[in-house]
Amino acid sequence: MLSITDLSIRLAGRLLIDQSSVQITPGSRVGMVGRNGTGKSTLFKVIRGELAAEHGTVTLPPRWRIGSLAQEAPNGPESLISVVLKADLERDALLHEAESATDPHRIAEIQTRLVDIDAHSAPARAAAILSGLGFSAADQLRPCAEFSGGWRMRVALAATLFAAPDLLLLDEPTNYLDLEGTLWLEDHLAHYPRTVIVISHDRDLLESSVDQILHLERGKLTLYKGSYSAFEEQRAARELLDAKAIKRQEAERARLQAFVDRFKAKASKARQAQSRVKMLERLKPITALVTEDVREISFPAPEKILSPPIIAVDNASVGYDPATPVLNRVTLRIDNDDRIALLGANGNGKSTLVKLLAGRLAPFSGKVTRADKLSIAYFAQHQLDELNEDASAYDHVRKLMGDAPEAKVRARAGAIGFSGKAADTKAGKLSGGEKARLLLGLATFFGPNMIILDEPTNHLDIDSRAALAEAINEFPGAVIMVSHDRYLIEACADRLWIVVDRTVTNYDGDLDEYRRLVLSTRNAEPGPRERSATAEKPQRPKSDNRGSLKKRIAEAEAEIARVSDIIAKIDTALALPDIFTRDPKQAAQLSKARANAADALARAEEQWLEASSQFDEAAG
Repeated sequence: MLSITDLSIRLAGRLLIDQSSVQITPGSRVGMVGRNGTGKSTLFKVIRGELAAEHGTVTLPPRWRIGSLAQEAPNGPESLISVVLKADLERDALLHEAESATDPHRIAEIQTRLVDIDAHSAPARAAAILSGLGFSAADQLRPCAEFSGGWRMRVALAATLFAAPDLLLLDEPTNYLDLEGTLWLEDHLAHYPRTVIVISHDRDLLESSVDQILHLERGKLTLYKGSYSAFEEQRAARELLDAKAIKRQEAERARLQAFVDRFKAKASKARQAQSRVKMLERLKPITALVTEDVREISFPAPEKILSPPIIAVDNASVGYDPATPVLNRVTLRIDNDDRIALLGANGNGKSTLVKLLAGRLAPFSGKVTRADKLSIAYFAQHQLDELNEDASAYDHVRKLMGDAPEAKVRARAGAIGFSGKAADTKAGKLSGGEKARLLLGLATFFGPNMIILDEPTNHLDIDSRAALAEAINEFPGAVIMVSHDRYLIEACADRLWIVVDRTVTNYDGDLDEYRRLVLSTRNAEPGPRERSATAEKPQRPKSDNRGSLKKRIAEAEAEIARVSDIIAKIDTALALPDIFTRDPKQAAQLSKARANAADALARAEEQWLEASSQFDEAAG
């Protein structure tokens, strides 16, 4: 059991958690929620032992392994599958020792333990996790260094999940994922066999993947049973009960105070009056649940509603190299009140499509027609880094308003969520959510006809995401969304487009159907998509494919040699004359290990034959 007892955490002089206690039983799947900046990530650091608490204790069962997402993405020449396999430290150490062990008894112990931890099925398990997170079979053999930072963070997540720690701590894991990866992760966490605590603002993940909610508010930790919707119901009921209790207490205080005021001057009633004073002192005020107001998000309406369609694309191809376009044969139209969400895995061309719609990429062929005076606002997460860190929200707004009076500039800064002193806070000191709010306000400043939102929710908490959904629904213009947040899509989108197979088509199903499609696809053999640090490049030419096949052949040959060596060592151990009489259990486990190794050898030989055959075909 994870026991948090009378815990207080202070950071930079600010009390984040104040004398809180909670117990989490083994096997629980817990979603941790709370406003940004309340101390959720700091609590994780205390649990991991990276930060000392001011008071109280965090107690874990002995020998529990804690796993969490690495702060830095893996990099270097190792293949993705190798990086993930090395996350199981015990398996990795045992395999290294098995290569040099010569004592038959130690060989027997090593192979027995490898059987116990199911080591021979590890490559298949690692490959399944990488596939679920969007890496094809070919991707998994490529070096980490070939991938962008976002994709390498997915590898770090895959390694953490593969290690299957006793306590899994995940802090906003969906920030690195697309919708398809998020759907797979929801399913994976829902079946995680050990204890997991996940900090998330994703309603659907909290609804489908966890069975308890740990809420951090005003320095207090409260554990609720059930999913996120059950938490909301329980919290609303608690607010109602607290309100009634406060009302009853106020009435009781008024009654006691009235008695004291009436009789305190009378000698015959002095003792009773003094008794009521003591009762008043003992009547501790009930602390009501205070719901912090969420600053609304609003988008200025366009000055003029344009005649439809505002954008029409006819048989266009687009990309970064005319010889190998990312998207082909794209035909679509957008009307002035459309709400469209783009589906499709990262790397399929969603960002390329929105750049085409925004006019940031010209088509290689085909035609794009835009309405006269069409104004488009474009928001993308990477633009957060483009804010001037030394300039305040007021400074950013002032740049857009020229010589406008001070009062008008401050009023406009307040309208996008930065009133009073907040308007003078430098961007470098703003939280991720505050930066996102500022950038949304700046992008839509002049009342666009169409807004393009590329992953707008990454730094927004649950309430701010709800405010964003409300703003989208109230905006009279068109909205195009790329988001991994299923709640936002379901709340706002009335059309779904899927970007796959180098084109864009209308998707007639709903997100539940799409979820089933994604899970069935990612639990099957992955397709031949390629990823690279310069995202959305086309598939490699045949010469590169032959190089990949050659690498697969070499790796299969190395695996055949490694497993053959293991089998030889097991045979040596089984050849000991007294093994079956001295330790029949160990002998049985060694026999099982040999059978597993023989299966692994057969699989490696099949992979070698398949890769060799494909290589010969490519060469021919």
